[in-house]
Amino acid sequence: MTRIGQVIMLLHGGDREEARNRFGALWTEIAETGDALHRCTLAHYMADTQDDPEDELLWDLRALAAADTLDDKRVARHDTAVAVRGFYPSLHLSLAADYLKLRRSEAARDHLARARSATDALADDGYGNGIRAAIDRLEWRLTE
Repeated sequence: MTRIGQVIMLLHGGDREEARNRFGALWTEIAETGDALHRCTLAHYMADTQDDPEDELLWDLRALAAADTLDDKRVARHDTAVAVRGFYPSLHLSLAADYLKLRRSEAARDHLARARSATDALADDGYGNGIRAAIDRLEWRLTE
């Protein structure tokens, strides 16, 4: 997780290409059968480095699939304050945005509804409020 976190910092610093390259190397190391928390985290952020919306969707689907294999016991070994159900609002929000980019509005609406219904897992803090606001903004875009 430390190495993934370092690449996330690169991504947030604006170096998408280098982040994509490093995430790719880590993915090769982790592989499809590696630790689900690592796969979920890496795939979720790898999606943000993609130029092609189809590729972004594939990475976000990988993140969701990995999350579906996680349990709270595994997540607690990394952070005791986090529960798996708290991952789903962001994962479904990302998928909704992907589908909107691909002009697949019905799939976008479906994942947006899933994101919204999962927000009860989020705290009333900056992160939770940011996800809720992003859901509202995407919902507004879908109704335009």
